[in-house]
Amino acid sequence: MSATNDFIEAKDDFISQWGALGTSWGISRTMAQVHALLMISPESISTDQCMEELQISRGNAHTNLKELVGWGLVRIVVKKGERKEFFEAEKDVWKVFTIVLRERKRREIDPAVELLKGCAERSKNVKSLEGQAFHKQINELQDFAIFASKVGETMSQLKYGPAIKFADKFLGLLPKDKSMK
Repeated sequence: MSATNDFIEAKDDFISQWGALGTSWGISRTMAQVHALLMISPESISTDQCMEELQISRGNAHTNLKELVGWGLVRIVVKKGERKEFFEAEKDVWKVFTIVLRERKRREIDPAVELLKGCAERSKNVKSLEGQAFHKQINELQDFAIFASKVGETMSQLKYGPAIKFADKFLGLLPKDKSMK
């Protein structure tokens, strides 16, 4: 197999897998595939190029590109003399991570915390054994959700190197001979 064929297969595999991974971020497979394509493209691409590469409709490409712009993962690029919009992805992996973390917090964690607060408030005066057990469990879940939210917020505000050193100090993730910038 030629190097070109190997590259095309590797590119297709990455886009496909990134699409599958995206569903665990709370985004559609296609949106994640569009993001993957833009992340690995050396130059900005148009909606037409995105459609052609991923074999998706104009509406699907347009909707997903605009959503990615809304998340802050993709920027619109204006090219002199061109009427089309072009798009480029944020390539800094740490920035991508912190954007996804921030968006997931806003879309998932914050509403969950608000729900838990409401459930705790409505169940605080219940005297039955079941009601007291519910209230206790809800409070523990709320405390954990707030803690996780604060950890995520703190991590996303750190620069890449210090964040990795911080995580390694507490989790021991890096090989001992690995040095960080």
